[in-house]
Amino acid sequence: MLNNMKNNQTKRILRIVFIIASISSLYFVPWILVKAWIMPLPDTVQEQVNKAIEYDFDGIIVYVDEVGKPPAFYAAGWHDRKNKIPANPKALFKIASIGKLYVAVAITKLAHSQRLSLDKTLADYFPELVGRIENAEQITIRMMVQHRSGIPNYMDHPNFWANPPDGEEEALEFAIDMPASFTPNEDYGYSNTNYLLLRRLIDKVVGYNNHQYIQEEILIPLELNNTFGSLSEVNIDDLMSGYYVGYEDDHKTEEQGMIATAEDVGIFIRALNDGSVFNQGEEDVYSSIYEYDHTGLVVGYQSMAKYYEDIDTVIIQFNNTTNFDGYNWNLAEIIFSRIVKIVRKN
Repeated sequence: MLNNMKNNQTKRILRIVFIIASISSLYFVPWILVKAWIMPLPDTVQEQVNKAIEYDFDGIIVYVDEVGKPPAFYAAGWHDRKNKIPANPKALFKIASIGKLYVAVAITKLAHSQRLSLDKTLADYFPELVGRIENAEQITIRMMVQHRSGIPNYMDHPNFWANPPDGEEEALEFAIDMPASFTPNEDYGYSNTNYLLLRRLIDKVVGYNNHQYIQEEILIPLELNNTFGSLSEVNIDDLMSGYYVGYEDDHKTEEQGMIATAEDVGIFIRALNDGSVFNQGEEDVYSSIYEYDHTGLVVGYQSMAKYYEDIDTVIIQFNNTTNFDGYNWNLAEIIFSRIVKIVRKN
């Protein structure tokens, strides 16, 4: 009897502890994300875009290209918060890692024309990096395209955020200082260093700047007149401002890679997925080495570019408010997923 009483008392105590712990855990639930996820779905994309501003995004641009319909453009919030300029759906934007798709296509074209080999090594093309990048003699170009090289991401260097590199030379030095992430081709590890080196490889193979080659082989054939390689090529007023949560600074004047309109990115994504960006035989190479949609994130700018085969639709989303703790990214993904649902429904 005494043992039963003790057991019952223990169970009651454990039950109370569990209830208290459960209630306490609610404090840590990201309720804004939950709200954004469970709210009734609006009838139109524009309504959802407007809702995004209620979740503290400064500005948002969305482009939707549904087969059989004219492309649709949506925007809300600020193009420039300080000067109270409304968001423009045809504004320029820093597309960050979406640019890797263009680089992968360029590498594909050079590989198909046998101007480079995907199976040659980093050491073959950059012998000066032997002994400076671990496993350079084993890392193939294919592995770099696929993020299977083990070359560390320069952004993971402990000093990257405290003392950001001034240009690609300093960024590469950060990667050289770090040990390999894994043995080549034995794992996957997303690394911006791979694509820094691939852009340099294009420079070396063609004998001029990689973006010029991308222009010649991708942008001009697709008539992408609003896609650029750097800030020096654009009117800065046409570029959407970029903000980091908690800071007033506008990051639009920082050099951070490719710049494009949502429409230009959308046209490229469709051409990538329907194969029209490729010459004969090139798509077989590309499909074996890289993906067909992408996202991007740099300070002040986050972007999503995807094609949905079942509804033959391209959707692009740009947000100009970021932080790097994952909160804003998760919120942007929720908004994007809801836009996809609206497009499917309609």
